[in-house]
Amino acid sequence: MITLTDEQIEKEYHMHHAIADVKNVLQDLKDDAIIQAPRTVLPVDGNSSMLYMPCISTASKISIIKTVSIFPVNKDLPTTQGNLLVTDLTKGEHKATMDASYLTRLRTGAMTAIATERLARKDAKTLGAIGTGNMAFEQVLGVVEVRDIERIVLYNRTKEKAQKFKERLEAFGIKADIDVVDNASDVVTQSDILNCATQSTEPVFDGNDLKPGTHINGVGSFKPVMKEMDETTIKRANQIYADDLESVKEEAGELIHAVDVGIISWDDIKGELVDIFEQDYLRQDDEEITLYKCVGAGYFDLAVAGGVMKMFAE
Repeated sequence: MITLTDEQIEKEYHMHHAIADVKNVLQDLKDDAIIQAPRTVLPVDGNSSMLYMPCISTASKISIIKTVSIFPVNKDLPTTQGNLLVTDLTKGEHKATMDASYLTRLRTGAMTAIATERLARKDAKTLGAIGTGNMAFEQVLGVVEVRDIERIVLYNRTKEKAQKFKERLEAFGIKADIDVVDNASDVVTQSDILNCATQSTEPVFDGNDLKPGTHINGVGSFKPVMKEMDETTIKRANQIYADDLESVKEEAGELIHAVDVGIISWDDIKGELVDIFEQDYLRQDDEEITLYKCVGAGYFDLAVAGGVMKMFAE
């Protein structure tokens, strides 16, 4: 059995690899070749959580189980830490353990790339990001993979973190002009595409500030108590998509709330990533507001774990 660290994986396995592998696993899902159990989220003290996600692909003959710890209180360690166990289903042999923090961020960014490719305006030039924690970086990478972004506007409650995030993007080689602003409204009013990656239990921006034609990627909240988007945003969205509808029904706080108070019904969700990854551009016109909500599912982790295994087995 091999052991792979985040650093080893990050050197070799990048966003374009992850996008291709996520599309492949979505095809497996479409072909009924994916078996998974519901994600288990266990609360720890305060806002900390433990997540457990098992999944099998009968097409690729591998199984994964991912364990993730989410500890917002961390100062000297990452907020999110994960590990994946990969099993070969031909003989039941455990083939690898690998760090999953980078892969979790990367597969989520790849999923955002697929949604953005289908839903954001083709001429979108300005990307806004609210929340500049670890998860947010690969969200930016996913968007710039599929749209020609000329400007990025950043906001974080702690401005110093947003500034460091800007420096990290520049060091990575992102060519867009990058600005750090003092409030969320300055991000929202300027954005053609808006990434929201926080674990807030209260909305972090005012939906009235959204420009017509904005595409929103909501990836931060993953528990029913979390609501980083407000009711106005849900009301204004002309099209809403989910990464995995069953998971969203259990975990996406802002959509659960919107259904509970009658703003939308679950039937108003237009589809999931598996429904749109092969489709053409889905936006009806340049005035529509579109929303993609992501909470994650095990088969997305299987996608990138399988891709890494192929790369490191060669």
